[in-house]
Amino acid sequence: MSAVETILAEQSRRTQRRVLLVALLGLGAVLSVLLDLVSGPSGLPLEQVLQALTGAGEVPKAAEVIVWQVRLPVAVMALLVGAALSLSGAEMQTVLDNPLAEPFTLGISASAALGAGVAIVLGLAIPGIPALWAVSANAFVFALLALGLLQLASALRGGGSEVVILLGIAVNFTAAALLALVQFVASPDALQQLVFWTMGSLVNARWEGIAVLALVLALCLPFSLAASWRLTALRLGADQAQGFGLDVAHLRRWTLVRVSLLAAASVSMVGVIGFVGLAGPHIARMAVGEDHRFLLPASLFTGALLMSLASVASKLLVPGILLPVGIVTSLVGLPVFFALVLRREAR
Repeated sequence: MSAVETILAEQSRRTQRRVLLVALLGLGAVLSVLLDLVSGPSGLPLEQVLQALTGAGEVPKAAEVIVWQVRLPVAVMALLVGAALSLSGAEMQTVLDNPLAEPFTLGISASAALGAGVAIVLGLAIPGIPALWAVSANAFVFALLALGLLQLASALRGGGSEVVILLGIAVNFTAAALLALVQFVASPDALQQLVFWTMGSLVNARWEGIAVLALVLALCLPFSLAASWRLTALRLGADQAQGFGLDVAHLRRWTLVRVSLLAAASVSMVGVIGFVGLAGPHIARMAVGEDHRFLLPASLFTGALLMSLASVASKLLVPGILLPVGIVTSLVGLPVFFALVLRREAR
């Protein structure tokens, strides 16, 4: 076998291994949803859950209601939120060339929380929006306003990654300060509601919200996958990517639009969720490497898996109490992330 044939054979084996790992991560995400459906205070066996989902066999009405109206919306929302946050985190870490970047680096999370605070505390919402969606709509719009401000300021200053990060930090602190002001004038009941929202919770997951988030993810994912080879080239450095003929500023601008849409939609539905957008891409990167043809779908499945497991843990960590999932992702997820980083450094 010639040297070229040896290299091609090795490349083929590496590709097959990456495809297998992505498939295993996807399978893990599906199995985690089933685990989420069987966990909870009303113990339901897996067989009964599958019968309720498929309509095969006789299932008690109470079990059917628990599966379809209580647990399944939470499980599906956890899957979609984790996928959206991790996918956006992978793209952000690439375009900003910063391993600590995540969807909330640009102040999207703080801006969304500010929008929610304005609706909860001050009662100011978008006209024509039903009261049920006022908080989510405000959070989404404020997150998009933060994106528009960043895009405008970044375009005026040249659009470099350092400029975007610094502007994002400024937006983050400004939104946090304004949120603190809103909290200061809030009534005790409104303050409690706002604090709970900022902790991140899946308890209010509804099929309408799931449909909105699924639509945003479905719209953004094809563009992310189509840009995978350009994002891989960008990992070699902005100068090298420009040498390949890529318009780095254009790539960064539209990637940040996708990232912001995904993060804004996620936060507006469930509140502030940390860790997933940071750790999911790193875990996927350790598994499949920097080739974004595999990194992006691996990140999507890793985030979905992490969020689903966090949903399960929120039910089981304290018996009888459903913890906000945002607390769980931080308390449980960060030590795991640190262990993975230390293991990588040891290697």
